[in-house]
Amino acid sequence: MKATGIVRRIDDLGRIVIPKEIRRTLRIRERDALEIFTDRDGEVILKKYSPIADLEDFAQEYAESLFESTQHPCFITDRDVFIAVAGVGKKAYMNKPIPDDLSEVLEERRVFTSEEAGRHLAIPGFETAHQVAVPIIHEGDVAGSVVLVSKDRALGNVEITLGQTAADFLAKQLG
Repeated sequence: MKATGIVRRIDDLGRIVIPKEIRRTLRIRERDALEIFTDRDGEVILKKYSPIADLEDFAQEYAESLFESTQHPCFITDRDVFIAVAGVGKKAYMNKPIPDDLSEVLEERRVFTSEEAGRHLAIPGFETAHQVAVPIIHEGDVAGSVVLVSKDRALGNVEITLGQTAADFLAKQLG
């Protein structure tokens, strides 16, 4: 564990403020859920909670199915990292941070297409590819995304519909 040298006191309601620098570094935003762990040494550990990460195996199967049916590489993310990858090398993406511009697109809560936006997301290896990104919305909050990419041709309504179907299905699995 890495010491920060920052000390905070608990207020009378049992709250503690996580410093802005740490929130920014760890991409912790207002309303994010944190999971609380304790260990035998009396340490309290806060971990950013990702409900979709619990579906990692299922999401991987879904990504592979999307790739098999479309032949377009597919990525499924939570709000911070890639949790499933199909059609490209997994080691380059799995559990790596998603690009900041994808995070911004997710906050808009609507489908992103590189053609309509006139720009591309900074997905490593696909910075100039045709892209569709669909947010996964669960209980009113963005839980992640389904992203399809193609270096060969523009992605259209079929890929958008497949992405939306995948995002809706994954959101329902979050229960």
